[in-house]
Amino acid sequence: MPLGDTSSYSSGHSILVATTRQRDARPGTYFNGERAAHLNYAEIEVGVPGSHVPGKIELAAKAPGNPKTDFVVERAAYLESENKFIDALNAELSKRPAGSRKVLLFIHGYNTMFAEGLYRLTQVVHDSRAPGVPVLFTWASRGKVAQYVYDTNSATAARDDLDRTIRLIFASHAEQVNILAHSMGNWVTVEALRQIKISGRLPPMRKLGLVVLAAPDIDIDVFKSQMRSFGKPNKPFYIIVSKDDKALRASNFIAGGQTRLGAVKNTAELAQLGAVVVDMTDVKGNDSANHGKFAELAELGPELPSVLAGGIGDASPAQAPGEVRSSLANIVTSPVRLLGGTVKVIRNR
Repeated sequence: MPLGDTSSYSSGHSILVATTRQRDARPGTYFNGERAAHLNYAEIEVGVPGSHVPGKIELAAKAPGNPKTDFVVERAAYLESENKFIDALNAELSKRPAGSRKVLLFIHGYNTMFAEGLYRLTQVVHDSRAPGVPVLFTWASRGKVAQYVYDTNSATAARDDLDRTIRLIFASHAEQVNILAHSMGNWVTVEALRQIKISGRLPPMRKLGLVVLAAPDIDIDVFKSQMRSFGKPNKPFYIIVSKDDKALRASNFIAGGQTRLGAVKNTAELAQLGAVVVDMTDVKGNDSANHGKFAELAELGPELPSVLAGGIGDASPAQAPGEVRSSLANIVTSPVRLLGGTVKVIRNR
């Protein structure tokens, strides 16, 4: 992921990074898939090409990439302490007006190298035009299909560090903190949130916005146990599922046939636990495994920041059935049509 010539791209995004990965001295690599003894931090500017297609990541065929056609890194710097990380976060927040100082924290999934997680967050933020400050928490995945057990253990080992990162963000000048996790990243995310809950040392939870669990690679029975620790949350978790997710079918096989949360068929049961289920089964995926469909929600364009950075409120019961609704509150009450199909939303009323 070397720095490219960024003299011509559509826009750049400053991504703050907290990671349990080791630093990597190879030019343009920054972090590898091995576990570090402590958290590392960085700030990276990523450029998105003018030819970008929403929902996709245009990877360079050859380093350092062409800014007219590829995602490229414009600038990158390690941050040498958590204080430097918080200073950088507060500096980004200060660029936004009061009332808009929000953070989007993204935790990637299994089989994901550092650059892949960085570019996926950039794609989501760019396509949705989400106004929040993007923060990537990246744990030590080796980015190889055969390293599932290593990745699982890496995610588990990262619980305390994600707990610490969440607390740091909540202690910043952020007015709202929204969390988006994907695949195995949901395991470490829900575990960290559970850990915070049972610690009795809660951060200012009024700052918590949306918690989105996309294609979660979590045993369904484990998730039910975790939810019992939370109790019915004041703000529901939003769980994005797809019954044709091939990656979760493989995970199901490795786990001895135990259903994964992101491929669960009984969505009504999840709704009864206090979750809002976003079923994307009928949406055509951009990846062959149908595991990254959540990124395609960016097709909702300028309304998506209401979900990713602003939260979702209930639709007004006084609204007439045929009335056009401009708010993304609609996503939790009726089907939403994307370019690739229809999203169905199930919630307990």
